[in-house]
Amino acid sequence: MQKLDTLLDRLNTVILGNPLATKLAVVCLLARGHLLIEDIPGVGKTTLSHALANLLGLPFKRVQFTSDLLPTDIIGMTIFDMESKKFHFKKGPLFTSILLADEINRATPKSQSALLQAMEEKEVSIEGRQVSLSDPFFVIATQNPLEQSGTFPLPESQLDRFLMRLSLGYPSAEHERKLLLQQNQRPELNTAIFSQTEVANLIALVDKIHVSESLVVYLQTLLAKTRESGVFVTGLSPRAGLQWLQAAKALAMLEGRDKALPDDIKLLAPFTAAHRLHCADGSDTVTELTSIINSTEIL
Repeated sequence: MQKLDTLLDRLNTVILGNPLATKLAVVCLLARGHLLIEDIPGVGKTTLSHALANLLGLPFKRVQFTSDLLPTDIIGMTIFDMESKKFHFKKGPLFTSILLADEINRATPKSQSALLQAMEEKEVSIEGRQVSLSDPFFVIATQNPLEQSGTFPLPESQLDRFLMRLSLGYPSAEHERKLLLQQNQRPELNTAIFSQTEVANLIALVDKIHVSESLVVYLQTLLAKTRESGVFVTGLSPRAGLQWLQAAKALAMLEGRDKALPDDIKLLAPFTAAHRLHCADGSDTVTELTSIINSTEIL
């Protein structure tokens, strides 16, 4: 679709020299997933989040996660109105379409867990009732490397709710030079390409992408090998398989195809599966996962 190509082109004027990362960020949103960007400060994590929200025409809010952040700072709280003599719920920043959880691992596990229900069920419990969130609802979380001071590791239950984990990395010398030269001439990204309704329609189209039975068997074989190989502490969950397949369908649609392919599964593996796995002997997870994929026959 021409509009999707335009979206990627605009994003690539902001995140220079990393077209795969921008494509995967869009794939993650179209697949109804959530995105974790893990990298050092200053490489464009927040910039990518702002650009996505502006170009997609979606409401956007940002929460700076700190050690003293409370769950009510994310979800909201009930306050007493002196004039009406009634209690009213004041919505927190969670009630938006794109939520940037900036430096999520600087908050305590209690505050991190405030996002769990919202990310999985697209709703939150408030005073015993369920309140639905926006549609679409997309969390982009940034995370600093764990070796940096003042960070708390994300629990496995939270990592499993992120469809993808990306790392932007340093730009090449050529792209960094271009970035430095255009520092006062940043591209204009305030004009939306899509409306919120159009984004919702695109997400619905992903469900119509064809998935063959042989592709399902191939993915199921990969899931089983992560559980039975003994390489990983625990294998991939059924939720991981469902999200991996949905991402493959979104990638196919983004590339103008009407069916998902095994190559989509293979391309997405390091980004959709690796962060959910831990090697029993401390080996590199991506390397071991790649080895499993390369040794699995495509039917």
